Formats: sequence, structure tokens, C-alpha cells
Amino acid sequence: MTRQVFLRFGLCVLVSTSLAFPQAAKRINKSIDLLSEGQPIYYTGSHEGMAANYEAGKAMAKTWADYINFDMEHAPFNPSALAEFMRGLSEGGGTKDGHRMPAVVVTLPTDATDAATMRANAWMVKQVLATGVTGILLCHAQSPEAVKIFVESARFPTSKIGVGQGLDEGRRGVHGNAYASKIWGMTPMEYLKKADVWPLNPEGEIMLGLKIEDKYALANVEKSLSVPGISFAEWGPGDMALSLGFPGAPLDDSMPAPMREARAKVLAACKAHKIFFLNSVNPKNVSSMIQEGVMIGAGGEAAADAGRKFTKRQEPW
Repeated sequence: MTRQVFLRFGLCVLVSTSLAFPQAAKRINKSIDLLSEGQPIYYTGSHEGMAANYEAGKAMAKTWADYINFDMEHAPFNPSALAEFMRGLSEGGGTKDGHRMPAVVVTLPTDATDAATMRANAWMVKQVLATGVTGILLCHAQSPEAVKIFVESARFPTSKIGVGQGLDEGRRGVHGNAYASKIWGMTPMEYLKKADVWPLNPEGEIMLGLKIEDKYALANVEKSLSVPGISFAEWGPGDMALSLGFPGAPLDDSMPAPMREARAKVLAACKAHKIFFLNSVNPKNVSSMIQEGVMIGAGGEAAADAGRKFTKRQEPW
């Protein structure tokens, strides 16, 4: 198979559609497997939350999506229910393409307003990761100092890449390993080695993302995305519209100029700092979005199918 893409700064510029998914799952985190091959990924989820129990997780194991966005920003923050959801997901029989389970990214209720706020709420990061999820999305990432603490909270002290080069030692504790390692199907010691942030650690299995979704976060986007350990970012158009004074504004080409400029600024920062860009897509625009640089798509199964066909991802999806 010839991969006719240029991979630069962790993002792909598509020059043909001859990409394919690897023959066998290489990782626990399906999303990392795909992004490593230059393939865009697509997720499902709801800001209103979803059923959080064992049976719901088991049913979601066969989802069409590459990852599940599990919202706990506006839906209840309930790590116990999330743990049962993850148990069902991991025991659901695996994905069609051979992964143990779809990836799961959790949005936290805390905002990255400042360092003190993130430090006080770092317990959320620890409790969520202890359920065996493979990613976290931090909302309203206004403060680069808070982003740094966020990354450190998600890492073990044994994770040394980047320490002294923009990061301090990790602060995550060992006692969440027992449950999380069972979800991943490995020993606690194996989990300790693999549960690091990617792509900072090429062998890591955890993706950390930022929502640059208000004018304060936008002002600091360059500094926030320069923090080592961040995988992806989005511009959060709904909340950005509120912050810029355009409630209910259309989220298409007719959106107000300040919103278009905000999106362009976040996309440019993602490219500059080797971060994957998340954006809404639909069946009609997904190919042009991919060519622009969108590597994580929100838009439903039909949009995902169109995008996968455009990049010639190998089935089964």
C-alpha cells in the first residue's frame, strides 16, 4: 500500500485518497491508530449526556464512530456510572476493525480558567482516567498555566518525556491502575507504561484536547497549544458565538466575520503547534474540510461514511 500523503507536524495534507487503515489494531486507542496513519477520525456524543451504565456501554461497543465523546461538562459528573459504562464497552466484543473498544474522550465540568482552578479540580482528571477512558477534553482553556497543570494531572511521575521541557513531573497516583488496566485488558504495570499522553510519548494511549471556545481562550491559544502533551483542539463555535456577542449565529459560511476569524486563528495555531483540529462536518463538506486540515469530525454517521470513502479507509470501519 502506498500512502500518498505528506505527514507534517502531526497533521496530514491530502494529495490523493489512497490511504488505508492498518490490517490489525496496533493500539488500545483506536483514534491514535487512525491518526497515526493519517486518517481523519469521527466521533459520536451529546451535550445532553448519554445513558451511563454497563448495558449502554456494551451496546456502544459496536458504534459506527471511532470514539465516543462522553459529556460530563453539562451532564452529571458521575465517575461510578462512567466506570460501569467503560466495563460494558470493554466487554462488548470489540470493534469491527479489531480494536478492543472504541476510544472514549470525556469532557470535564471544570474550566481551565486559571492555574488555581485547575489545580483545585485536578481530582476530576484522576477519577475519570481511573475508569479506563482514553482521553479528556478540557473546556474553556483560557490559561496556558492551567493547561500545563491539566497535562501533569493526567500523567504518572514515571512519565519522563517532556519533564523539564515545559512540564513538571506527573501527579497521577497509582491506585487507579487496577480498574483501568482491566478495562484495557492488561496488567497494572503494563497500564502504567502505556497510560501516557500522545503524541508527546509516541507509545502513549491517552489523548488530551482543549476547547478554545471563548475570547479569553482565543487570546492565549498560541501559548496554550504550545504546552507539551496536547493532542487536539477545537474552537467551540457555540460558546465562541456567545463570548463574541453573536448568540444563535449560524455556524456555516454565513457566520459573522469575528467568528470566522476565531476559527481561522485556532486552525492556524493547531497547524503551527502540531495539534489535530476538530470541527463539525457534514456529508457535503467533509472532503473539503479534510483538505483544509480538519482531522477530527463531528457530524454523524453519514458524514463519517463520506469522509472515510474520500480517504479510502480500509473496511471494516
